[in-house]
Amino acid sequence: MTGLTRAAYDDKLRSGELKADPAQAAAVDALSALEARLAGARPKGLFRKAEGVRGVYLWGPVGRGKSLLMDLFFAAAPMEPKRRVHFHVFMAEVHRLVDAWRRGDAGQRQARFGHAHSGRMKGDDPIPPVADVIAAEARLLCFDELQVTDIADAMILGRLFEALFERGVTLVATSNRPPDDLYKNGINRQLFAPFIQMLKDRMEMVSVAGQHDYRLDRLRGAGTWFAPIDPDNERQFDALWADMLGGEEELGATLEVLGRKEHFPRAAGGLLRAHFASLCVAALGPQDYLAIADRFHTVFVEAVPRITPDRRNEAKRFGTLIDTLYEARARLVVLAAAEPESLYPQGDQAFEFERTASRLQEMRSASWLEDAEAPPLR
Repeated sequence: MTGLTRAAYDDKLRSGELKADPAQAAAVDALSALEARLAGARPKGLFRKAEGVRGVYLWGPVGRGKSLLMDLFFAAAPMEPKRRVHFHVFMAEVHRLVDAWRRGDAGQRQARFGHAHSGRMKGDDPIPPVADVIAAEARLLCFDELQVTDIADAMILGRLFEALFERGVTLVATSNRPPDDLYKNGINRQLFAPFIQMLKDRMEMVSVAGQHDYRLDRLRGAGTWFAPIDPDNERQFDALWADMLGGEEELGATLEVLGRKEHFPRAAGGLLRAHFASLCVAALGPQDYLAIADRFHTVFVEAVPRITPDRRNEAKRFGTLIDTLYEARARLVVLAAAEPESLYPQGDQAFEFERTASRLQEMRSASWLEDAEAPPLR
C-alpha cells in the first residue's frame, strides 16, 4: 500500500509545485519506510518501554526541499504525540529546562518535572528529568535545520539524545551539514565525536543534494536589490520574504556572541530579516556578523539609507557585514534608498566603501546566484 508521505509527494509532482528529483525521491523512500516502521512500532506498556525506531537525517544544500519533505512526513506519521520544531528553538527550551532543574527546590521540580524527580537534590544531573519531559511530550521529534555552533549545545547533546533514544523517541532531522561536519572546528570537538556516531547509528543518512534549488528560483525571478524605498518596492520586498518563508512561522532567533545576546525577531530557519538600524546603527562588530553568517543562509536587509558623511561608523559596519556575508556566500536581499554605488559617495570611509559597493553588485548578479546553486555547506 502506498504510504501517505509518498502520496503527498506525488500530488506535488502532479501539481507542478515540485519537479522530479532523484535526490528527493531517495529521501521520500527513506521517509516512507520510516512511516511504515512507526506504524508497526510497539507503544509503551505497563511493563514495557516505548519502542523507538531508526530515524532519518536529511542533509544537503539550502533550497533542495528538505524541510518540505520532512513536513510531508510529519503530517503523515502514525505516531502521537509528535512534534516538529526548529532545532535552535528546541535547544533554547532544553537550556531553560536545565536551568529550571538546577535552580528549583523540591516543590518546583515536582511541579515541572513530576513526582518521580521531586526528591532529587538541588544541582544534580538534569539530563534524566529533562529527557523525561521531552519524551512525554513527543515520541516523534522532527528537527528542522540541525546545526551545532555553540559549545553549550555541543556539551549537552550527546547525553540528552542518548537519554531520548533510551526512552523510545524517534528522531528525524534536516541539516545543511553532513553529520561529520557538525560543530566543525569547535572547542573540544573530540568530546562531540560520540554524538556524531550516535546519529549515524540511530538515523539513516540521506543526502538531498539535487540540482534544483527552489528558493534560488524565487530569488532569480524577483531580483535581490530593491531601490528606491517606495511603496512598490516595499510590496515586492515583502512578497519575496513571504515567498521565501513558504508558510514557515517567524519564531525569531537569539545569537550569543562573547557573552552578549542579540535577538532578531524576524527569523525563521536559515532566513533572517532585519533593519539596517539593528545591524549597523547598533554597536555590532565582526564577531556578531560572523555569527549571523554562520546561522543564516539568506539575509534580508531593509531600510538601508543613503549614508551621510557624519555616519562613518555605520558605513564601516555595513561594509563589515557585507564582507562577512560575501565570504560566507550567503544570499542577500536588500531594500535600499539607492543603488550600491550611491549609498555612501562621500565621507571618511567612502574609498573603502567602493569595495562594498562592488561586492553588493556582484551579490545581486546572475553569476553570483548561479554560483550559489551549490553553496558550501555551513
